[in-house]
Amino acid sequence: MTGATKSFAGVKALRGVDLEVLPGEVHCILGQNGAGKSTLIKVLAGVHRPDEGTIRWRGEEVEIPDPQAALRLGIATMYQELDVVDGLTIAENIFLGHELAQGGFTKRSEAARQTRELLRRLGHGNLSPNAEVGQLSAANKQIVSMARALSHDIKLIIMDEPSAVLDTEEVKNLFHVVHELTSSGIAVVYITHRLEEIRQIGDRITVLKDGRSMASGLPVADTPTSELIRLMTGRDVANVFPPAVPIPADSPTVLTVEDLALADVFDDVSFSVRAGEIVGLAGLVGSGRSEILETIYGARKQTSGTVAVAGEPLPRGSVTKAVAAGIGLSPEERKSQGLVLDEPIFVNVTLSSFTRFAKAGFLDERTERRIAREQIDALELRPPDPDRPAMTLSGGNQQKILLARWLVHGTRVLLLDEPTRGVDVGARTEIYALIRRLAAAGNAVVIVSSEIEEVLGLADTVLVIAEGRVLSILPASDIDEHGVLDLVMKGTAA
Repeated sequence: MTGATKSFAGVKALRGVDLEVLPGEVHCILGQNGAGKSTLIKVLAGVHRPDEGTIRWRGEEVEIPDPQAALRLGIATMYQELDVVDGLTIAENIFLGHELAQGGFTKRSEAARQTRELLRRLGHGNLSPNAEVGQLSAANKQIVSMARALSHDIKLIIMDEPSAVLDTEEVKNLFHVVHELTSSGIAVVYITHRLEEIRQIGDRITVLKDGRSMASGLPVADTPTSELIRLMTGRDVANVFPPAVPIPADSPTVLTVEDLALADVFDDVSFSVRAGEIVGLAGLVGSGRSEILETIYGARKQTSGTVAVAGEPLPRGSVTKAVAAGIGLSPEERKSQGLVLDEPIFVNVTLSSFTRFAKAGFLDERTERRIAREQIDALELRPPDPDRPAMTLSGGNQQKILLARWLVHGTRVLLLDEPTRGVDVGARTEIYALIRRLAAAGNAVVIVSSEIEEVLGLADTVLVIAEGRVLSILPASDIDEHGVLDLVMKGTAA
């Protein structure tokens, strides 16, 4: 692949990416969230067509207009969200879309025979072709996905974060399978954020940053970790963060989290947030950051540990009690989980405070609109029309609606999950200033962001998290993006 570019709605996801993959090698793609890894593999898989650039396959220039064309060439893709069908058997999944048939009838016995052969090749001859895929473990579902790829004449298989849902022993088996594939001449493009995995399995590395290939084809054995991290983080700072506001020495503790755990997700999470303080959770996707916020909010019931507001412990798994105590959550998926898109702005703003506007069983809509209008003006929502449907607003203004909702409710603890996702660069600066302003007014703020730079630019204190564990709690001034990634990479390898 040479000079590949791809834009969506004017936003460039790929900015001239180069990639060379050799037969029988494991070529690792490394990059932070948003670096362009997913877009790159979807171009190779025929899901997206590049705007510019060329793809040469086995020496000849080709176009890959759709996934079927990719398969015909010999390119198969295993996505992180496995595309197996739970209601079908292993054999039915493997030959889905290219069933073995004769005279209009499926050749079930031949499909079962070939399935057993493919499973044995992958070291899983113990699996029955007739087993229902929905009853399999995540590791065995991956094997089914690989077997399906091998049921075609595959020369290249792309694996997107294949170890994300596997335990240590399952990862070892995955590596064994990958080595078996490459020993037969099949090339593997392996996407991961775990540097230790690259050391164990990779031959060469391509590093992506902001849609660009910062380096392509680096030998794993000759490239130090410090160089990989530099390539991942080396860019100009694009965001402008407002200056930090000193927290008064006598500022009280508002939120206390002690030994919080959620089975199989995170464990032993403890921290506190004072009035006026912003605490940031830094880590990669899948580290447990969002689940920690959801558990504090009561949307998930913790296995153990406590959450307290102003010293008062909250009952487990109760959103109602958490909101009543003064906790508000702006979720990562604000459109599906935070907003009622068809309803007007004023209804979305007052959604969590209906009892405040109720009189004799009826809503006082005049007061409701007045209070909403005050927040619309204070947060400079645009356009400032309380009757406008929430779906018609930009991402930045939708985020402001969620903040306004909790301000109307009198919230003391704001949990912000990816507050600038889908927000344009100009609106980001406004959101940053607003978060700072809310903290300066005495609110305790906890923020999660996939952009480490954003966490460091906003937070007073940073928790570095990897695989459900808190690796470090530090003042934001004592750590940089390089240091966070160094801790995360070491933590995921532990």
